Amino acid sequence: MTPIRFLVCAIVLAGLSACVSGSPDLGGLGEPEVSRLDQAAPPEAEPGTCWGKNVTPAVIETVTHQVVMQPAQVMSDGTIAQTAIYKTETRQEIVRERTEFWFRTPCTDAMTPEFIASVQRALKARGLYRGEITGEMDAHTRASVRRFQKPEGLDSGILSLAAARKLGLVAADLEQEG
Repeated sequence: MTPIRFLVCAIVLAGLSACVSGSPDLGGLGEPEVSRLDQAAPPEAEPGTCWGKNVTPAVIETVTHQVVMQPAQVMSDGTIAQTAIYKTETRQEIVRERTEFWFRTPCTDAMTPEFIASVQRALKARGLYRGEITGEMDAHTRASVRRFQKPEGLDSGILSLAAARKLGLVAADLEQEG
């Protein structure tokens, strides 16, 4: 191996080893970049309440089938005089409609670094959060929130008020729940 080729290989290997040893955990990167949505609310929302929205996109399937344009011509003895002529038709069908689901969230003023650190500790105690307690609603925290809420039917990284209550972080509102 020539010295230049050896040097190039060494540089490439050093770069690859730096990538492997310093590679970030990408577990939470599929989460939305927001921790709550309080700029909008459903029409029936009470004033002063904060809301998140979970949108499930529609599932569309492409269906292809053959349509007989001209049937086959079959003789009385069963021989085919002319084969059938078909046309291929393709169309798209909605398999599942798009859905929007609104849910209550803690308001912005409640989402302090101390509160978010409590969320992280509560999720860590349940084995759902493996990161450092930072007090930041980052992608890893949102992924953990999603893992906590998904069995309850909310597939979202936005912390719901119900989940915060279940984690023991928000007092129950007896007037609304009674």
